[in-house]
Amino acid sequence: MGVNTVEFTHSSARVKVAAGHSLLDAIVHAGVEFEFPCDGAGTCGKCRVKVAPDHRSRLNEFPHDLLNASERKAGFILACQSTVHGDVRVNIGSQAPEELRILSEGQAVTVPIDPWIAKRFDSATGQTVLTGDGFVLAREPGNTTGHLFGIAVDIGTTTLVTVLVDLHNGRELATASSLNPQARHAQDVLSRIKLGSESQGLEMLQGQLIDELNRHVDDIANQSGISAEHIYEAVFSGNTTMLYLAIGADPASLGKHPYTLAFKGGEQIPAAEIGLAISPHGLVYLPPVMSAYVGADITSGILAARLTGRQGVVLFVDIGTNGEMVLSVDGRLTATSTAAGPAFEGMNITCGMRASRGAVEYVSLSNNEAEVRTIGDDAPVGICGSGLLDIVAELAANGGVDKNGRLRPAAGLPWHALWGSEDGKPVFRIAGPVYLSQKDVRQVQLAKAAIRAGIELMLKSNGLTPAQVDKVLIAGSFGFHLRTESLIHLGLLPREFSGRVEFVGNTSRTGAQAALLNRGVRDGFQAVVRDVEVLELAKDPTFEKVFIQSLQFS
Repeated sequence: MGVNTVEFTHSSARVKVAAGHSLLDAIVHAGVEFEFPCDGAGTCGKCRVKVAPDHRSRLNEFPHDLLNASERKAGFILACQSTVHGDVRVNIGSQAPEELRILSEGQAVTVPIDPWIAKRFDSATGQTVLTGDGFVLAREPGNTTGHLFGIAVDIGTTTLVTVLVDLHNGRELATASSLNPQARHAQDVLSRIKLGSESQGLEMLQGQLIDELNRHVDDIANQSGISAEHIYEAVFSGNTTMLYLAIGADPASLGKHPYTLAFKGGEQIPAAEIGLAISPHGLVYLPPVMSAYVGADITSGILAARLTGRQGVVLFVDIGTNGEMVLSVDGRLTATSTAAGPAFEGMNITCGMRASRGAVEYVSLSNNEAEVRTIGDDAPVGICGSGLLDIVAELAANGGVDKNGRLRPAAGLPWHALWGSEDGKPVFRIAGPVYLSQKDVRQVQLAKAAIRAGIELMLKSNGLTPAQVDKVLIAGSFGFHLRTESLIHLGLLPREFSGRVEFVGNTSRTGAQAALLNRGVRDGFQAVVRDVEVLELAKDPTFEKVFIQSLQFS
């Protein structure tokens, strides 16, 4: 078997691979920054690379339908579906998104400053005593009482946010955010569980996550001019799977019935044990989780939204790859989760992309014309989740998509000039090279139906109708960029919710920050998990029927 060289036109990287190995393997071995959310399964179509015509014969591409005729004509292939049979040069320079927009702000939580970690100077020994909940953890030479910091970390399926906090006064000193590197290999929770259930996959997923968090620590320490050795505690907030992967716990039980929990959170582990580069005496607090699919991010969100103390009927929904939701009826809580999938993140969408520069983020078809806005006001290169929901909702509201989700490019409709076709199938051309296909509409349809079905069944389990809901809180980085009218036109939210929706941002982060600053918050977390009723939709015999009904557009 021969050996071939793969070069990359956007950099000086090159790698030698045995003939017959996949081009994706070559890219990974070369250490090139690259995103392949389905882990090379050939389902997401995101590992597009461009190859010059004279090098095309040196690759063998397996049959698939994830690229259209114009993309093939331009020289694009899928790296995961192509094997190397000669020396080849590959262009992937435009594949990786830049300047990803990540929301770090959320509804603020005010708590008394009473951190679990504290310091006192012992003048008799000339040492500083580091304590945790009053117990001695370590001693440091000299008086270091002025240096007492912690970090709150939101570990999202797609993004990461780390906030440095002064534990003396609660002041935020610096923030770092980035794409969760695990998303390059597995785009949603279920595929993350599958990959992490293998020892090699788990080692890779945990290692990449901790490496990225250590880069966050370096960044925020440099921004604020402090030493990372003076960061003594981290609070990790995220869904159950993300917490498992962060500490290197096998997530296999989360992916199969009866979905048992190897650990339920509400505990601390040494930071050094997982390789987190903070103080050698540092600890990581993991908030308690409610179930395999309702995690610490929702525990944090319940605190941030003060759901346990609210009167009336309040619905809290975190919209993302998982649709996690909590219903508060005069402070009595019911929680559930439904698998929305990666469509809202722009994955499995023909022109989909993360929320980075050039992504279409807003679309309006009012006044018989298309108004489009992109991130950074750059030329459109793709569409992110908020823009995707906007365009499908606008078409559904104005007859371009029928109630069953079929595109209707009828001549009598407005914006007729924007209709076109790709490979003989109708598409709606949004702006520049960005268009919406029938397949894209179906992905949105499935995602929104999953969340709507969860809402309907949770209300039903409490004997309520949508009209009886007083307030709807939409949480999460993605949810913050959505428009209420789009959610209602899609049918993701009932029409009765109009005028009752409030966007509360990244409550996973703000809830974690409260736990960092006040040890009593952790008792509140435990009380929430103890008292909440978790609704398992998989066990509900009516879920399939409600899901099918929810597929319809308003």
